Amino acid sequence: MGSFEISGGYPLKGEIIPQGAKNEALQVLCATLLTDQEVIIENLPDIIDVNKLIDLLSGFGVKVRKLAPGKYSFNAGSVDPDFFQQEPFIRKVSMLRGSVMIVGPLLARFRKAIIPKPGGDKIGRRRLDTHFLGLEKLGAQFHYDAKNSVYQIEARSLTGTYMLLDEASVTGTANIVMAASLAKGKTTIYNAACEPYVQQLCRMLNSMGAKISGLGSNLLTIEGVEQLGGCTHRLLPDMIEIGSFIGLAAMTRSEITIKDVCYDQLGMIPEVFRKLGIQLEHTGDDIYIPSQDNYEVESFIDGSILSISDAPWPGFSPDLLSILLVVATQATGSVLLHQKMFESRLFFVDKLIDMGAKIILCDPHRATVIGLGRKHQLKSLEMTSPDIRAGVALLIAALSADGKSIIHNIDQIDRGYQQIDTRLQKIGANIKRIA
Repeated sequence: MGSFEISGGYPLKGEIIPQGAKNEALQVLCATLLTDQEVIIENLPDIIDVNKLIDLLSGFGVKVRKLAPGKYSFNAGSVDPDFFQQEPFIRKVSMLRGSVMIVGPLLARFRKAIIPKPGGDKIGRRRLDTHFLGLEKLGAQFHYDAKNSVYQIEARSLTGTYMLLDEASVTGTANIVMAASLAKGKTTIYNAACEPYVQQLCRMLNSMGAKISGLGSNLLTIEGVEQLGGCTHRLLPDMIEIGSFIGLAAMTRSEITIKDVCYDQLGMIPEVFRKLGIQLEHTGDDIYIPSQDNYEVESFIDGSILSISDAPWPGFSPDLLSILLVVATQATGSVLLHQKMFESRLFFVDKLIDMGAKIILCDPHRATVIGLGRKHQLKSLEMTSPDIRAGVALLIAALSADGKSIIHNIDQIDRGYQQIDTRLQKIGANIKRIA
């Protein structure tokens, strides 16, 4: 596995274009299995997780053609359902969390799906109960082989029904919506995830002939159809990468313009960064972040310490808590960050403490950051990336630190960020890959 060598402490300047959304890509790629007609997807990011899923689809017999950078054609007219039984399938699924979303489309179209426990970041419990409970309510029969960690589900037919999800799972909602699109009758899903990427999936399915209403709310209604056709779909820009670039600009005192961000799809992300004192301007469809020597954390109206927590959309994304934590280390003031959804996501703070940050890890879910207010620059460090988002948070810390840092296991970063080193080099970052 490769490493990044970073010489930090230098401001960056210029424009950067966010990649296509990783989380949306994983959903809509799985949706190509729902039809035997051509589906064209544009703005696909060239990242490890997306490329692995494309490779998995190819193993099923999906014909994949690269039409241009980021633009692919998919045709699932000749899918081999027996690919479930083969060793390459098991190996590929075990390396990719997003592979779980093939279950809904395969069940809907071929009436069965078998999947081993999918891989992904080690950030805490990531149960799949919501997926299979929802599919069972559509009429499927589910079996879990605990000895081999294999999930099996099949159905003679799927029938629409009302369901109240036990959690607003994004991937669970995606799986159930895809299956319900080809079920008989009407399906109503309450407590559905309503992230922009779920909305995008529903728009894509509607363009394929599905009948889904309630987009943007937590109550979705799906009128099942007999078959779906082809379409052309373009991904949104990646909101997590946009948030990462905002944090990068603040930490490195940089002047950066993030281009073509689809601002109205960012929810409260810009406002949460403003609470840390970060200035940003919305111009056209761009975000401009001026160079700031200092940024000060807001307090609540009664003067108490600011507390920021993650929540299902439209709450603040858990994928950005790691970035926010790093940014807070150089703010003036203190903030309590509460990572409610995953209990292992804050365990990278020991590296930041070694770099000189003042952080109290209260428990697996909460950390208090006492901002240094630029009085003490972070120190360089040799460290290892534990997961995608912590990896980029550490990269931002290293770019702001005094001296040369090394980050190992950068495959984790490459899983979610497209050519991050070369893109940052273009705006002045001193970063290079080493063996």
